[in-house]
Amino acid sequence: MVGSVHMNGSVQHGANGTEERLDELRRLLGKSEGDLLKIVSVGAGAWGSVFAALLQDAYGHFREKVQIRIWRRPGRTVDRSTAEHLFEVINSREDVLRRLIRRCAYLKYVEARLGDRTLYADEILKDGFCLNMIETPLCPLKVVTNLQEAVWDADIVVNGLPSTETREMFEEISKYWKERISVPVIISLAKGIEASLDPIPRIITPTQMISSATGVPTENVLYLGGPNIASEIYNKEYANARICGSNKWRKPLAKFLRQPHFIVWDNSDLVTHEVMGGLKNVYAIGAGMVAALTNESATSKSVYFAHCTSEMIFITHLLTEQPEKLAGPLLADTYVTLLKGRNAWYGQMLAKGELSPDMGDSIKGKGMIQGISAVGAFFELLSQPSLSVQHPEENKQVAPAELCPILKRLYRILIKRELPVRDILQALRDETMNDPRERIEMAQSHAFYRPSLLGKP
Repeated sequence: MVGSVHMNGSVQHGANGTEERLDELRRLLGKSEGDLLKIVSVGAGAWGSVFAALLQDAYGHFREKVQIRIWRRPGRTVDRSTAEHLFEVINSREDVLRRLIRRCAYLKYVEARLGDRTLYADEILKDGFCLNMIETPLCPLKVVTNLQEAVWDADIVVNGLPSTETREMFEEISKYWKERISVPVIISLAKGIEASLDPIPRIITPTQMISSATGVPTENVLYLGGPNIASEIYNKEYANARICGSNKWRKPLAKFLRQPHFIVWDNSDLVTHEVMGGLKNVYAIGAGMVAALTNESATSKSVYFAHCTSEMIFITHLLTEQPEKLAGPLLADTYVTLLKGRNAWYGQMLAKGELSPDMGDSIKGKGMIQGISAVGAFFELLSQPSLSVQHPEENKQVAPAELCPILKRLYRILIKRELPVRDILQALRDETMNDPRERIEMAQSHAFYRPSLLGKP
C-alpha cells in the first residue's frame, strides 16, 4: 500500500512501517491470524478523542487486524448555539462538507441549525466532531455507548477520562472483567491527582486508581503525557510525548504510537511524570488570572512565571529524589498549558468575570478543568504537619504549603472561595515575599525528599 486518502482528507502512507509496527504489537499481545487487536478509548474529551482519531488514521485501514473504537456516555444533547457553530465549521471545510454529503449525513446538521432536530454528542462523534473541540474536525470514529460492550474483551484500553472520574468508571469496568483470562494493557492520559491523608499523607494518581479498582497489575498500566494541545496534534503540528511505565510495555507501545509528527519517547518513572502533569495545571489557572487582570502585561506574567516555577521546583524536590530529571518535561508542559491550555483559559475567564468558581469544574465546550481539583489535593497534602520543613528565616518548622504563597492563594480563591480572583496579584506584590531563587536554593540544600508522598517506603 503506497498511500490512501482518508475520509477526513488526510493522506496515510503505508510505506513507513505502519503495518510492521501493528504486527509486532499483535504478536506481543498473543494475537493469532484473523484475531482482531481490540483498542478502545474510554472517554471522549478533546485528548481522548484525538488519541483515538490518531490511531484510526494510522491503523484503521487494517480492518482484518485491528479494531479501534471510542466509548462515550449516551444522551448528551448538543445545544442550538453549538449546532449553529458546528454548521459554520462544516461549511468552512470543503473536505468535511464533501465527506458528510457522501455519507448522507449533512442534512441532519442543516436541520439542527434550523432547530428542527436535536443532535447528540455520541452521534456527532461518529462523524468526527468532539463536543469539546468543535472547530477541529476529526476522522469518523466507531463510537460505542454501552460500556460493557466497549471494554469487556478489549486488549488495550485508553483512559481518556478526567482524573476525577477515573476511579468510579474503572470500578464499573472491573465488573465486566471478572471472567477475563487475559490481562488488558491500559494507557492513561489523565493529568490530575487525589490526596489521601490517612494513614499517611500521599498522592494517588489515575494509574494507581485504575490498578486498585480493577486489579490489573501495575506493570500493565501506563501513563502517556507531554506538552501538547490536542487540536494542534491532530492538525499535524510537531509534537512529542512520553509513555511511562514498565519496560515490558512502554517500549513497544512507544514504537506503536509514534508517528512522523508525533514522537513518543519512553520512561520508567511513571508516577512522578503523572504527578507533574497534574502540578502544572495548578499554576496554569493562576497564570490565566494574572494575564487577564494585568491586560496581558508581559512584565506581570514573567513575575508570576518566576514565582510559580520556583514553587513547582520546591514541590518537585519533595516528590522525587532526582528532580533535575523532570525539570525539562515539567517546564515544557507548563509552557504549552500557559500558552493555550484550558486551565489557563479558565483562569482568564474567572478574572474577566465570564465564569465563577461556583459554576463547578466542568465547563461547556471545554470539558473538565482538572487544575481545580489538583489545587485542592496539592494544598491539602502540603499542609500536613508531618511533612514540615525548616522555615528559612523564622527558625521553625512549617508545613510546605506555607512556603508556596501562590498555591495557598489559589486554594483560598478556588476551593475555600474566601478571596476574590484579583487577590492572586497579592502573591506577586507581597513585599515580604522571599526572592524565588531562595526557595529553589532552600529545596536544593536540604534533604527535602518525602518518598511517602508517592507511597514509597
